[in-house]
Amino acid sequence: MKQAERTAGLTKIARTVASCTGCTLSNCRTSTVAGDGNPLASIMIIGEAPGRQEDESGLPFVGMAGKYLDKLLAIAGLTRADVFITNVVKCRPPDNRKPEREEMAACADFLKQQIAIIQPKLIICLGGTSANAVLGIKQLVNEHGKLIQRDGRYYFVAYHPAARFHRKMIAEDFEKLSLELAKLPELRRMDIV
Repeated sequence: MKQAERTAGLTKIARTVASCTGCTLSNCRTSTVAGDGNPLASIMIIGEAPGRQEDESGLPFVGMAGKYLDKLLAIAGLTRADVFITNVVKCRPPDNRKPEREEMAACADFLKQQIAIIQPKLIICLGGTSANAVLGIKQLVNEHGKLIQRDGRYYFVAYHPAARFHRKMIAEDFEKLSLELAKLPELRRMDIV
């Protein structure tokens, strides 16, 4: 798929997300946060849900967790220009609580469509909600920091950058990701079309 086609597809999803009333989160949002980044990226990052600053700006990972994510990407030798970033749900849950099952179900098709358009070689799941929604992983304890190959694609599971108590572990996760990317350079290559 060419860049223009990917951009058009992602724009269409963002417009649909902006008018979505599929769950109660639409009643309390300021902005929707469909996703942002390079439409030709071979790496996709999926977080949990927008926070307050993301809700205000309409962009993913712009708050404190976003600043930390930038540092984590640097550890892995990446920048935001190398990735496409989105979340499991596209609206902020009240008080930054975890998204509920029906909220995740309401956004599931949006996420599937984004994955189909981006066609990432690697999906990085940030946090338990993302790992559960994408891979069915119930707990991160034994799965974080590992490269998983499934259905012709690679997945990497890490703690969420907002998880203050896991800062050391998430930095170690991204150091492991750096090693994996060095072994598999094709995961970094973008589809230049």
